Amino acid sequence: MKLALITYAVAMTVANLLVSKFGPAITPLLAFFLIGLDLTLRDWLHVRIRPWQMGALILFAGLLTWLLNPAAQNIAIASAVAFMVSGLVDWLVFSKASGSWASRSFKSNIAGAAVDSLIFPTLAFGALMPLIVLAQFTAKVVGGAVWAFLLGRFKTAAA
Repeated sequence: MKLALITYAVAMTVANLLVSKFGPAITPLLAFFLIGLDLTLRDWLHVRIRPWQMGALILFAGLLTWLLNPAAQNIAIASAVAFMVSGLVDWLVFSKASGSWASRSFKSNIAGAAVDSLIFPTLAFGALMPLIVLAQFTAKVVGGAVWAFLLGRFKTAAA
């Protein structure tokens, strides 16, 4: 579980720092590789840690982003807000959904990705960017599905 917590915080922090350096154009790529991973890890952690611990982890990653690059403050704040709000939506959908863990994760990733994709770029860059929102949403859903599949296979292999 420690590895999942560290991976979550590092992925979120690296994504924030890269967005700060390269701007909105890189967000769909990061959404697939890093945020898709974070959405899926959030579901994995959902059944292992308390909600306040998840909130603390999100705030820690935002603070870490800011400490590593104070110029990334707006990105860190936008990221923390987007992850908190999408985390609540993700948690509600995951906890209410039925089916296997993978099915519940996919459903909650769709809801979380929609909220995160709308909030993050709007707060981070101060404007609604529909193409970025759509590209991020698509990349997060597909990336989350890929990561859920990989984590499911890893979980099965480890058992």
